[in-house]
Amino acid sequence: MLPELKTTDPAIETIEKETIPQLRFGPDDVLTDPTLIHRRRHDADRAATLGNAYHGKLDIYFQTEDGAIKRVYTTVWATHEEYLTLKSGISLPLRAILSFDFY
Repeated sequence: MLPELKTTDPAIETIEKETIPQLRFGPDDVLTDPTLIHRRRHDADRAATLGNAYHGKLDIYFQTEDGAIKRVYTTVWATHEEYLTLKSGISLPLRAILSFDFY
């Protein structure tokens, strides 16, 4: 979890995964710190393991092109070099993800 990201912040909109395909994402990575980018990759792989082995859900915090931070509670089925595949085949660009919350 990023220190400046408060998971109880009411400004963070919780959305359904089905709305993700209608969202726009910027071309640049929302993270700039190489350590955080590496951690995100590790967490993405962990999320896919959780989803495939246990059908477990988690919160994913991400940023849209307009700078809004959103949260989705879902299952991750696969990680790819540039995106995640969520339940129902929905894709989320890895470059837009700020962090994951595991339970």
